[in-house]
Amino acid sequence: MKKIMLATLFVVTVFFAQSQRAVPTDNPLRDWMDTIVQNAVLPFMQDTSRVGLSIGIVNNGNSYFYNYGTLEKGTRKLPTNETIYEIGSVSKTFTGLLLAHAIIDRKIKLDNDIGQYLHGRYPNLSYQGQPIKIGHLVNHTSGLPPFLPHRPDLFQHAKDSVAFLLAKLHAAYTKALFLRDLHHVTLDTIPGFNYRYSNTAAQTLGFILERVYNTRFEELVKRYISDPLSMKQSPAFIRSPNTWLAKGHDAKGNIMPYMPALMKASGGLCSSTSDMVRYIKLQLQEENKVVALSHMPTQRYTDSTAIGFFWRINRVNNKFDKLWHTGGTFGFSSYCVVYPDTKTGIILLSNEFDEASQGGLIQIADKIFASACGTAGGISPQ
Repeated sequence: MKKIMLATLFVVTVFFAQSQRAVPTDNPLRDWMDTIVQNAVLPFMQDTSRVGLSIGIVNNGNSYFYNYGTLEKGTRKLPTNETIYEIGSVSKTFTGLLLAHAIIDRKIKLDNDIGQYLHGRYPNLSYQGQPIKIGHLVNHTSGLPPFLPHRPDLFQHAKDSVAFLLAKLHAAYTKALFLRDLHHVTLDTIPGFNYRYSNTAAQTLGFILERVYNTRFEELVKRYISDPLSMKQSPAFIRSPNTWLAKGHDAKGNIMPYMPALMKASGGLCSSTSDMVRYIKLQLQEENKVVALSHMPTQRYTDSTAIGFFWRINRVNNKFDKLWHTGGTFGFSSYCVVYPDTKTGIILLSNEFDEASQGGLIQIADKIFASACGTAGGISPQ
């Protein structure tokens, strides 16, 4: 049966190779996993707006890496597993892991009013006497706006210019200005009930972590995550000229500005598939009390859907949990998914963003997992 499946996958791969445009890749097409990845990726990469894609897969301690496309539109510079991408809102899972450390270190309590951890008074961060709590920040029920500064008017400009206007706005936007604007936020609902995705919430949590540890956010990432995991490119990487940093693109191939450095906690971290595979291996270790806490549901919607410390959680076929998060910046798309029960995880990093790119990455990961799924719900051994 397995030989028949592999033969079928090989025929499909040959069909794609002969009927579709050539896509640069380092996929050797030597074994079952290579073929599964090839068939999952090629439909995505056939879209002419796509630029580059790097993939890392973990299963039962084994790691697999694949790269497609280019570092920059119009060139044939194939990315590698060391190529650095913006990971967008996947950064929030790092912030959630740091929160778990802070709770275990007895620096923060999940049910406490966030005002206890901010310098000065914030009476505006409550509604009808109900304050925003730490847990509300990680499950997007705080009621805080999507971004600070809150400038919805910018999105009325031509679509191609919005990213550059936002980048210019944030270039001079400091922590002090963020906290000033936080003082002027007005809530319109009781925290803890209505879902409203908020980068402001994640960024506020980042500043709270800095205050309780009296340490910069990037140093906390190094102390608790990147250094212990020997991540070669620190996820708190600050943008500067670097040969390993991919260029971000929009759907038209225009090179996009990088995310503001201030937004590390909410969406501004960078990493490579090599480093993210190390991160995934940590996230699969639910015997680790910090990891387990960061996966704890803080808001349940149904018996099979919830949110942990920023992680989306789905119960699949009532058998195993799927934890995932997407990421999107001006010019990058990402998707990270882990299945702790099956010791499987996948990271996809792309240097192109459009309205369909994140959904496309999810489809790739789902196809890889489904095609390689064994009877126990994990990826089959060779």
